Amino acid sequence: MAPAAEISRPHSGVVIEPVRRHGEPELTGAGLLLINPAEARMAGAMAREAGWRRYPFFPGALYLAPQGGAWLAGPAVGAPVAVMALEKLVALGAPTVISLGWCGALAPAVEVGDIVLPVDAVSEEGTSAHYPLGESSGPVNPGLGRELAALLAGEDFVVHSGSVWTTDAPYRETWEKVSSFRRQGVLAVEMEFSALATVAAYRGVSLASVLLVSDLVREDSVWNPSFRGRDFRRRARRLVELLKNYVSRQYPVSQASLSSPVDP
Repeated sequence: MAPAAEISRPHSGVVIEPVRRHGEPELTGAGLLLINPAEARMAGAMAREAGWRRYPFFPGALYLAPQGGAWLAGPAVGAPVAVMALEKLVALGAPTVISLGWCGALAPAVEVGDIVLPVDAVSEEGTSAHYPLGESSGPVNPGLGRELAALLAGEDFVVHSGSVWTTDAPYRETWEKVSSFRRQGVLAVEMEFSALATVAAYRGVSLASVLLVSDLVREDSVWNPSFRGRDFRRRARRLVELLKNYVSRQYPVSQASLSSPVDP
């Protein structure tokens, strides 16, 4: 299914504008954008069990809480797809977006299962350059990140805040770059944050990203895809549940449109 969009008028300057179409829900509260398919499936199962309503959403699904407000969407891997998802969520009215993804740890103090909350990024993705911001390229609401840090630390997650490296090319991460970025104090590598932060600032919505460390990128050890292990999956499930409960508490009541849901 193609993303909902509409051809814009010539004076708008762009060919396609993201819009809210007839029958699509209005998002009035905080929500969770699940980057990876594994967590998107977990969140979808939790949402269905809780009676949340499902709507079509490119490239996956969108769930809205029965009382409105809170929502879940995904998956959306990579900067271009993540930005397409974010643009649509903003068009539906979402004022606050928390993205949940994975990252590979560069810093020696960061371990598998830890949390990285990025505050800025070294961008090697090609999407954010299409959203001119001048000097403003970070999350609109860094206070949201601090609130999440306190929440997660209180649940026994080890939390790190700092810079990340966003890349479009995971198979072209070189040891030279890894070493260079580590010396610059970069904590981890991932694929979406710099683009999401730029577009959130461009569109004027609040954003925070939560990154679960899925593997270690270190010269002194063989790369190990720890995200395939049971311990990692259990930790990911716990994190999804915590964040789902968090967004559910933010807006217990709303006037969200609940028309034309799609049965699971």
